[in-house]
Amino acid sequence: MMIVIQYLQYSYSRRADATEDLAQAVETGNKEDIEKFSKRTVKVTKQHNEDCKRLLKLMGVPVIEAPSEAEAECAALCKSGKVYAVASEDMDSLTFGAPRFLRHLMDPSSKKIPVMEFEVSKILEELNLTMDQFIDLCILSGCDYCDSIRGIGGQTALKLIRQHGSIENILENINKERYQIPEDWPYQEARQLFKKPIVLAHEEEPELKWTASDEEGLITFLVNENGFNSDRVTKAIEKIKAAKNKSSQGRLESFFKPVANSSMPIKRKETPNINAKETSAKKSRARGGKK
Repeated sequence: MMIVIQYLQYSYSRRADATEDLAQAVETGNKEDIEKFSKRTVKVTKQHNEDCKRLLKLMGVPVIEAPSEAEAECAALCKSGKVYAVASEDMDSLTFGAPRFLRHLMDPSSKKIPVMEFEVSKILEELNLTMDQFIDLCILSGCDYCDSIRGIGGQTALKLIRQHGSIENILENINKERYQIPEDWPYQEARQLFKKPIVLAHEEEPELKWTASDEEGLITFLVNENGFNSDRVTKAIEKIKAAKNKSSQGRLESFFKPVANSSMPIKRKETPNINAKETSAKKSRARGGKK
């Protein structure tokens, strides 16, 4: 696992829109929308990013700064085989073509939510779609880079893609009185972003290598500079050290007890000898004492 830091730059207008959408979601009680729009109202500053990078490096976690979208960079690393999967709550990771995608990996254990693993190849096979069609499906269903057509959800979008094959063909055949298409809808730009995102070139990708945590640095940063409780930080550091010790690869015999090699065939377990008289008596009782 590794961490990718992305500089998030939300405009004031977009954050204001998200605030309005959040208020509406709270009013209707839509939990999914509440969670989605709550994240969009958060203002992340450059200092927040710098603090995150510093903390992760002190913990010994490798950090990569994405030149554009974090999910796109993670998907590229997964495609090149440098990481096993992309762990995120943003399904856009699949739209960027991440071969494997994990959800709920970071959920607290108290929620008891199992980690879900998706493979994009199996998704395409089950949906009977090409990758291009899948990208159009995601744009129609709603993505972060353009508005969607109001009234078209996931099920309708899938039906339309299967029927017409692409957004262009859908727009030619859709009932424009029933479905209002956004003005100057930039779906083509969104599609291009998913197909050819800005990511680090293969030779620019740094080596993903975990290092030992800097205990003194962590205490200085968390306790002295940011006022965290010293005991809690110390316990957390001990957990990190214990987790890294467990992650070291052991030998095969550490999982199985070694069995002595023998050229002699293994004998079946012999049946204990039973006294012949006892056997005869049991048979006699079974027949009611008759011989």
